[in-house]
Amino acid sequence: MSLAFVFPGQGAQTIGMGRDLAEAYPAARAVFDEVDEALGEKLSTLIWEGDQEVLTLTQNAQPALMATSMAAVRALEAEGIEVTRAAFVAGHSLGEYSALCAAGALGVADTARLLRTRGQAMQSAVPVGEGAMAAILGLPFEAVAKVAQEATQGEVCQVANENDPLQSVISGNKAAVERAVELAKAAGAKRALMLPVSAPFHCALMTPAASVMARALDDVEIAEPSVPVVANVLAAGVSAPHLIRSLLVDQVSGRVRWRTSVEWMVGQGVTTFWELGAGKALTGMIRRIAKDAETRTVGTASEAAEAAASLASA
Repeated sequence: MSLAFVFPGQGAQTIGMGRDLAEAYPAARAVFDEVDEALGEKLSTLIWEGDQEVLTLTQNAQPALMATSMAAVRALEAEGIEVTRAAFVAGHSLGEYSALCAAGALGVADTARLLRTRGQAMQSAVPVGEGAMAAILGLPFEAVAKVAQEATQGEVCQVANENDPLQSVISGNKAAVERAVELAKAAGAKRALMLPVSAPFHCALMTPAASVMARALDDVEIAEPSVPVVANVLAAGVSAPHLIRSLLVDQVSGRVRWRTSVEWMVGQGVTTFWELGAGKALTGMIRRIAKDAETRTVGTASEAAEAAASLASA
């Protein structure tokens, strides 16, 4: 069995996530404490007892999801499962930071601060109401890309996320995205709907945020990861710190090539994917991309123990 650990992106956040892990594993609790200290606030209180709307704010959701994913990593380590048991790590959008942290390329405190900066920069890059995102279901990527191009009319409209064979997300100026939704419906999409997001992520409108992240990443040490990290914009494994740094900047305004990333890992011999952290969104995508792959979620103490037992008996 060749294994990959994958880490979720924004949208998976829920009040209470990771609390079970923190209560069962001291090392998992220590992750939340370290994130709290790095940010100078009790983000853990918001995660476990706060308001969902406040948690969903980009600047909160990004470090919160990373903390929950890293708590799952520490729980597995406590059960005797090191990250190096995986052939690759990968994450969806902000999940790429979780993957880098899990593989030791970034420290927890640095990752939390980078994601707080990233969330703030992405939120402020475009005035509220000027940008939008939409999910297009039932059309292949090539058809969605064509629809997005037709909808631009001098504005920005791009494929932001290539999630699975028949699910993509587009991003850009609100009017252009609205035009694309209607064009997608006319092209035979099963569903084309505007998403309740606060900014148009992963498109050219995020260029100001990419500049902010370039400066922030220049101030952070990036080590060589213990296992290759599959970069969103390349859809291939990377290990060189200088390349990781530049790809993280590109990722802010670049497309999340999740489908292609999973296909690349399968092509490298990966047969099993474990989603570490909150939710099961990536697991659903992977099942639609690689129907023969085995999948498992590790977001609670019982799931961590069961996952470790499954490897011990394999």
